[in-house]
Amino acid sequence: MDVLSDVITTMRAGLPHSARSDHNVPFGRRFASSGAAGFHVVLQGTAWLIPETGEPVAIGPGDVVFLPRGAGHGLADSLTTPLADAPASLAEVRPGTEAPGTAPVTVTLCGAYRLDHSRMHPLLQQLPDIVHLPARVGRRPELRAALDLLGGELERARPGSDAMVPALLDVLLLHILRAWFDEHKDTPTGWTAALNDPPVAAALRAMHGEPQRQWSVQELAAQAGLSRAAFARRFTTLVGQPPLTYLTWWRMTIAARLLRASDMPANAVAAKVGYTSEYAFAHAFKRAYGRPPGAYRRQAQKTPDSRRVP
Repeated sequence: MDVLSDVITTMRAGLPHSARSDHNVPFGRRFASSGAAGFHVVLQGTAWLIPETGEPVAIGPGDVVFLPRGAGHGLADSLTTPLADAPASLAEVRPGTEAPGTAPVTVTLCGAYRLDHSRMHPLLQQLPDIVHLPARVGRRPELRAALDLLGGELERARPGSDAMVPALLDVLLLHILRAWFDEHKDTPTGWTAALNDPPVAAALRAMHGEPQRQWSVQELAAQAGLSRAAFARRFTTLVGQPPLTYLTWWRMTIAARLLRASDMPANAVAAKVGYTSEYAFAHAFKRAYGRPPGAYRRQAQKTPDSRRVP
């Protein structure tokens, strides 16, 4: 199992949203802090991303800025332009009002992904509040292609756009994360190092591929091609927790997604994540989430925008 794809699939809640906006100078929008990861892409012109704390970021054509924790920020043509509150929903975003025959000075794409921040995977926690991926000639051609396709779909609605846009947003998110992890692959510890370390990555793939299996440290060490002691030390150093501790954490994360986004009975969810006893599963789940599976599911069902699991 591809760990990055698995993490994103499990962390998501609800469909992603996006909009294309045309701006004439001056323009300034304030985006409130939210539970959604968001991004801005400049297709034409320039802009400034202005965080609530920290230094402003100048962004130019082709630049991508990703905010994994939905930090509040502004987007403006200059650092002196006043900021007006942006629409609460991307569905309310409308193209700029240019005079007939004129072209917008700056064109942007913005988007948002709902992620389960109550149990954010440590792989995503490693990301900074602002990920800036400057455009560079010949770099990240797949990311550029995804942006071109998304921009084209948002510029002119066509048959199939309702299905195409969420799919392209999913692809774009993975390309953004892949680009950042590729740029930081020499980091000595953490999830960037874990994904680029063949023995640890092999063990992670095994756990993600068969989370219901009763893995032992010895079996995972065999997957990694190391002795039990060497594997346990290496995994704990890079991932930040022992192998079986991470496995339990991941099982509960999968279980939470199945409870909130499917009608699967609790005993089937328990079996899916490696528990033969529903009682033992309920006890482990309550320890992780502070409430039993049934209560968690009832609360989650009050949220209408939840991505369903087949």
